[in-house]
Amino acid sequence: MSRKFRPCRCFVPILFLALCAVAAERGVILREGIIYISPDTSSQKLSNIGRGREVAVIERTPGWVHGVATVQPSADPDNEADRNITGWILDKGVITANTPDGDKILFGEAFDSELEASKRGGRKGAAQDAMRLYARVAEYFPSSPLAAQAAYRAADIRWQIEAEDAASRPSAKMRDPILRFQMDEQYMKKVMKKYPGTKWADLAAYHLIENKLCGDWEAEAKCPEMEAQLYLKYVEDHPQSPKTAEALYRAAWRYSALIVIYKTANQGKKADDSAARALSVGKKIVSQYSNDADWSSRAQRLVYMVENNIPTWGPGIE
Repeated sequence: MSRKFRPCRCFVPILFLALCAVAAERGVILREGIIYISPDTSSQKLSNIGRGREVAVIERTPGWVHGVATVQPSADPDNEADRNITGWILDKGVITANTPDGDKILFGEAFDSELEASKRGGRKGAAQDAMRLYARVAEYFPSSPLAAQAAYRAADIRWQIEAEDAASRPSAKMRDPILRFQMDEQYMKKVMKKYPGTKWADLAAYHLIENKLCGDWEAEAKCPEMEAQLYLKYVEDHPQSPKTAEALYRAAWRYSALIVIYKTANQGKKADDSAARALSVGKKIVSQYSNDADWSSRAQRLVYMVENNIPTWGPGIE
């Protein structure tokens, strides 16, 4: 979020705003609120302020907070930058670093917004609300046990939003990953750098593979070969990751797809080698990751199909 302060509607001097931004107590809005021109609900309304937005507190009076709030423009939020408004907000739901259990409160609101975003016809902008709120947990409460998870969840929601956009673009089917729309990796890399050795860092690293995957393989071996190696390298680098079994399965499935590709190209030896690799990786999942019922069961099915010469990919699927 940009922290560049602009002149507000109340014509408060820029220097004063800058001083407030540096010296004032900072808070996060828990629920959507209204900014008034004075501490009176009958006074002029300057703007709404959404969940997860920040406010620099200038002063407090009973029941009210006077501050500089960051708001999103209502007319065309996709093409306009956030702006700052000075005004009064009801002192309900302004969470600061000193709020008891503030990390849990913000995390709970973030999770609630995330669930709302998953509903059909859910609240507009709920995913962005959740992303901001999770990010604030990590920022305002860096020592919280929830900080690493919150940072990852914020990055994950941002990634999902960008991935959905990427999938809708014509470039999504391009074989060369460089020609496809790339999701912004900086937030995932920040999680990996700040919380190394945690499962959240492992999960963040798993997302980065997506930017390296091909679109349409065009029935050529180069892409599945490369992608299988990416997943195996991930397992090597992140052996304790919650995604290890899934990564192994995705590698095994690509080897099984290569059987069809090489047979079609009359490269029997390479097809046999691919089958052997698919079976090796698949059986490893079955034997070592039995507690992960989802992926071990899929691996068992893959092994059965390869052993019985049932295609797993391509036009040969019945």
